[in-house]
Amino acid sequence: MSHTNLVIKDWDSLSKEELYAILRIRQEVFVVEQHCPYLDLDDHDQSSYHLIMTDDEGIIAYTRLLPPGQIYKEPSIGRVITAERARRKGIGREAMDASMKFVLDNWGEPIRIMAQSYLLKFYESYGFVKEGEEFLEDGLPHWYMVCRRREVGT
Repeated sequence: MSHTNLVIKDWDSLSKEELYAILRIRQEVFVVEQHCPYLDLDDHDQSSYHLIMTDDEGIIAYTRLLPPGQIYKEPSIGRVITAERARRKGIGREAMDASMKFVLDNWGEPIRIMAQSYLLKFYESYGFVKEGEEFLEDGLPHWYMVCRRREVGT
């Protein structure tokens, strides 16, 4: 794999090219690949931080980092993506490691997420615990999950 770069930027620091690339990969994965037509532009990008991992070909991983009070009372990590060409290489874990560090360093815990059900084990490896019942969001099964790292001894 080529050289990778990881940056975290707030809305005002994103270039037009970066924003376009972010929106493109979000559509590629969530709308086209997962066959899920939904409105991705939800008015939360402007008050979020954006973790962008790139290689020589473009974005290979992305997460949206939301401050407390934005979607939930707690801070959140959302729109977690690994580009298809970068999967099963540890890139998603590297992006999530950096996302967790940023959120914990800046806003603390607990962290609340809405996780696609097929990714439960991935999020559980970070200390996230399911809350409530499984539900459909845009036609896909999801769970609310919360991470209280002090409670899991990390």
